[in-house]
Amino acid sequence: MQPFSSLTRTGLTVTIILGILAAIYGLWIRYQIEPLTRDGKVRADIVPIAPDISGLVTEVRVRDNETVRKGQVLLVIDPSRYTISLDQAKANLQSQQADLAEAIREDQRNRSLPDVVATESTQQGTARVEKLRAAVAQARAARDLAALNLERTLVRAPVDGTVTNVGLLPGTYLTAGKGAMALVDDESLRVEGYFEETKLPAIHVGDPASVYLMGVANEIRGHVQSIAGGVQDREREGGDAQLANVNPSFTWVRLAQRIPVRIAVDSIPPGMRLVPGQTASVEIHSRAGDVVVRRSLPW
Repeated sequence: MQPFSSLTRTGLTVTIILGILAAIYGLWIRYQIEPLTRDGKVRADIVPIAPDISGLVTEVRVRDNETVRKGQVLLVIDPSRYTISLDQAKANLQSQQADLAEAIREDQRNRSLPDVVATESTQQGTARVEKLRAAVAQARAARDLAALNLERTLVRAPVDGTVTNVGLLPGTYLTAGKGAMALVDDESLRVEGYFEETKLPAIHVGDPASVYLMGVANEIRGHVQSIAGGVQDREREGGDAQLANVNPSFTWVRLAQRIPVRIAVDSIPPGMRLVPGQTASVEIHSRAGDVVVRRSLPW
């Protein structure tokens, strides 16, 4: 009876050890070999909203974190001086057109009386007509520019999205090109996972992917859209046409580089919102096998 009990204990101990080793091996495969990363971020293209002209802000037509459509007016620059500039440009164009019309009549009269009018006077009249035609073209361009500046007093959304960091108030003076607010392009929402270079051989464009936001158990489904074409070499300095400046130190511990992999979002669970900057875990599935749907958070 005693040998049987000893054999049972030995077998149980061996089974437990094998189970622990199998679990360790499975964890090593999953977190070191399989294409999985906990270092992911939700990203989107950010469009800085800045006026094309300078002036006082007379009206802000959006609130912070409001969803807007392409072409919607976000803010208004005081149009008074631009309206006056357009009126001046129109008046100048009319004056130049009147001078041109008079010069054309005089040139035609001179040409019709070659025996009376000297050739030099006729040539001068023709040159004056050409100069006035150029002046009219210049005045027309100035009018169009003034009209464009007046139109640009209405600052519109270039894309569909969500405006954020809106702290602008009426009465603020904005210079041309100065950012007034940020617009998140909703169509560009994506997830970027930073995978170790040792896992890149298992990642291919088009592979299905599972994304899990931190603290959220629901799965976001997507696919690999692209892999970064390169990352910065921190061990080397020096630009073009210069000798390479390589860091002389080399440690025995070699850390794997992290390569950005862009994940296009295919489906989002109802009620979930993606906010650029959120942390996410990304798991890539092989297209050759079945996609495994995880029921728990990967971290």
